[in-house]
Amino acid sequence: MEQKTEDRQQMVREYRQMLEPLLRYLPWMEKNAGKAASRSYQGQGISRNSMTFPVYDATLMSFIREASGSLLMDRNYSYVYTRNRIRSHDDERRVIAAAELKDWDILRGILSRYVLEGRTKATLWGEAIQENIFLLVLRQMQKVVDYWDRTKR
Repeated sequence: MEQKTEDRQQMVREYRQMLEPLLRYLPWMEKNAGKAASRSYQGQGISRNSMTFPVYDATLMSFIREASGSLLMDRNYSYVYTRNRIRSHDDERRVIAAAELKDWDILRGILSRYVLEGRTKATLWGEAIQENIFLLVLRQMQKVVDYWDRTKR
């Protein structure tokens, strides 16, 4: 029993270590919750027949860079979505709110989908900010880690 507790504590410490660098973006995400995090480029020389592209907030781009280089990324995130029957933002929010320590990989999968898939689908990063997905995932991860981290008590 004691070994089991020590193993869980080690796992929670590792989770906290992965999460800590991303928590500094929480205030920005809370401030921008529900808002658009990008705008279309309207620069010089753009004709009406040209294709526009999104220009993202610098803080969001820093978060994406840091998150994509972290151990929280799961390249098999699509399995999280199929296994848990996640099809909409409401499904994501429901699963995030119910997540516990045993569901850490689900939270990683949701975060990974938006960070990694956003590289090829330009609207996903902005969508994750507007729908509060990044904010909810980070808050839930922090809540789980804080609850199980016995050294913090």
